[in-house]
Amino acid sequence: MSKSCVSIVDYGLGNLFSVTRALQTSGASEIRIATSPEDILNAERLVIPGVGSFRDGMDGLERQGIAAAIREFASFGRPMLGICLGMQLLATKGTEFGEHSGLDLIPGRVVRIPMTDKSGITLKSPFIGWSTLELHDSINSHKNAIACLSPQDAVYLVHSYQYAPESEANILATYRYGGHHITAAIQSGNISGLQFHPEKSGKVGLKILSHFLETVV
Repeated sequence: MSKSCVSIVDYGLGNLFSVTRALQTSGASEIRIATSPEDILNAERLVIPGVGSFRDGMDGLERQGIAAAIREFASFGRPMLGICLGMQLLATKGTEFGEHSGLDLIPGRVVRIPMTDKSGITLKSPFIGWSTLELHDSINSHKNAIACLSPQDAVYLVHSYQYAPESEANILATYRYGGHHITAAIQSGNISGLQFHPEKSGKVGLKILSHFLETVV
């Protein structure tokens, strides 16, 4: 299998153009748009982008009949990457516009980011901007989705909700907002997720995508 062939899931809520361009710049020799169960099950590596609410994201996956295929793909051990909303959909439950079931691939809940800082001052929501990542000890593994990063690398985020894991062992990196630690990257085996947008994070984001493309299938 080619190490640079990647499929992007299209369920109506992803910025496919930006993600496609970033993957091409990062070394992808072939990019396929996945819209059916067959597309997903035949993928070598899979990217789930997304912008919007948890409810709408899961509705889109279920409406296209591809949620079950994504879960099955995950069991194959091939690399999978969720970006922004795509990362949140990996969780067990989401609480945006009511409680909704997710893909349940990395146990946890998607909850609103804190509304006030540690001193009680109101924080802006959504958080929009650049932030420095705080890397966790699990970063040392080569198969870690962001093992290529260095301390103080900064990324671009836009979000109002965050992934809250059942196990902190699944957290690869956080960033600080109002003194709170906000989940920025997660992983469980072959499945990883980025709350930030690598396609909008300059050289740091391209480095992450290149590392993803080099992950052994």
